[in-house]
Amino acid sequence: MRLCIIIVFAVFYRVVDAQDTTKKNPLTFSGYVEVYYSYDLSNPDSHERPFFFYNFNRHNELNCNLGFLDANYATDYVRANFSLMAGTYAQYNLAGEQGLLKNVYEANAGFKLSRKKDVWLDAGIMPSHIGFESAIGKDCWTLSRSLCAENSPYYQSGVKLSYTSLNNKWYLSVKYLTGWQRIQRVPGNHTPAFGTQIGFKPSSNVTLNWCTYAGNEQPDTMALWRYFNHLHGIFQLTEKFGITTGFDIGFQQHRDSLSKIDGMSNWYTPVVIFQFKPSAKIRIAARGEYYVDEDGVIIPTGTKNGFKTLGYSINLDYLPVENAMLRFEARGLSSEDKIFMLDNKPSTMNYFFTTSLAVSF
Repeated sequence: MRLCIIIVFAVFYRVVDAQDTTKKNPLTFSGYVEVYYSYDLSNPDSHERPFFFYNFNRHNELNCNLGFLDANYATDYVRANFSLMAGTYAQYNLAGEQGLLKNVYEANAGFKLSRKKDVWLDAGIMPSHIGFESAIGKDCWTLSRSLCAENSPYYQSGVKLSYTSLNNKWYLSVKYLTGWQRIQRVPGNHTPAFGTQIGFKPSSNVTLNWCTYAGNEQPDTMALWRYFNHLHGIFQLTEKFGITTGFDIGFQQHRDSLSKIDGMSNWYTPVVIFQFKPSAKIRIAARGEYYVDEDGVIIPTGTKNGFKTLGYSINLDYLPVENAMLRFEARGLSSEDKIFMLDNKPSTMNYFFTTSLAVSF
């Protein structure tokens, strides 16, 4: 009799235990590593590519652009992310942050404000709301980032209030931020910054986004307000062919020789990317872009015409397995002024080739 009771109890325990394992664990772990080799035909002795690139910017080296480990906690009403990273992305993008913060990719927490509506309040270090490209290469159509992505925020620190409609077609958010791309404030700056995002997905093949930013990037005594708009659309025209279009325009106050605000500087950049997928394992992309910043607000050159640069690239991706991507890219830049070096002489042209291997787990 005792043996029968023991057997029944054991079977019952195994069934309950098996059922428990089917429950979703709120705590998950993931990782990502992307290594690369880039060769710039200008062959810089410093092994650094032009200063306005913050990804894949080491010349003639086998290097890691980004590697991170992520812990994610998510329930119906609470969520949090914490990621530590390494690589040249972290080295160059977070050069102005405090020592212990240079290796933080994400550190944020949030909770749901409504039981019936998808409304969340999140705070901490989080990815930027601006743009269609991120630091994670596998999620981007091209190997290297566009000029608009490289020269707008990849990350932000602050508080975000967001709403997603029940049909998942609309996404709205407002942000109270530390700055343009900052965790640590500029000394003497106590000015808040603000961001907004409106996303609309009328169908599974179309994504539209409008993002804004407003803030001061200087000490309060020399405040210069910056106003920025980003728009993009992603159109999957067929199963194999897609187009991404984007446009950035920004304005910032500037001062005259007497340090009086006397007007606005502006910069803008259109970009278009075409992607073709001939098979499940092969992807091809081509990009065209034009970046204009005559007053050097974002990309200072000290030249007569400022930064006026046309960019173009061709990209080939191979996915041997679902979580790995081998990429090749050839890219060129053509500027109005001689802001590059080629054959040891100032040049209006810059050419470089990059290959990378990305693995997610």
